[in-house]
Amino acid sequence: MSKAYDFLKECGVFFLATMDGQTPAMRPFGAVMEHDGQLYISTANTKAVYAQMKTHPTVQISAIKPGTREWIRINGQAEEVTDQAIKQKMLDECALGRHFSTSQDPRFAIFKITKAEAWLSQNGQFAKI
Repeated sequence: MSKAYDFLKECGVFFLATMDGQTPAMRPFGAVMEHDGQLYISTANTKAVYAQMKTHPTVQISAIKPGTREWIRINGQAEEVTDQAIKQKMLDECALGRHFSTSQDPRFAIFKITKAEAWLSQNGQFAKI
C-alpha cells in the first residue's frame, strides 16, 4: 500500500465512500497514515461516517492529483483499531491535535483499511497496484 499511501499524501484531500442504508455517502478526508503496510484513516465516533463504517465496513477511497488527470481508487474493509500506540502515531503524523486532545480522547476513532485493492491511473496507464 506504500504507492497508494504516497499518492494520497500527494493529493492532500481524498474522498471516502460509505453506505448510509441503501444510499452511498461520500465525503472529503485528509488524514491518512500507513503503518505495517496498511492504510489508516481517522474520524470522530460522533459522526455519521463512523456509524456507517461500523454498520457496513465496505468502503471506497478515491482521489485525483491536483492539476492532473491521475487518480486512484481503493476498495477495502474498514476495521476499527483501538491500539493506543497506533492511535498516537496517527495523532502525531496527521496533526490531529486541533480535533483530539490525546489519543485517549473518547471521540477519536481510527480505522485500518483491510483487504485493500488499489487501482492507479497515471501517465495514461491504468493498473492494479
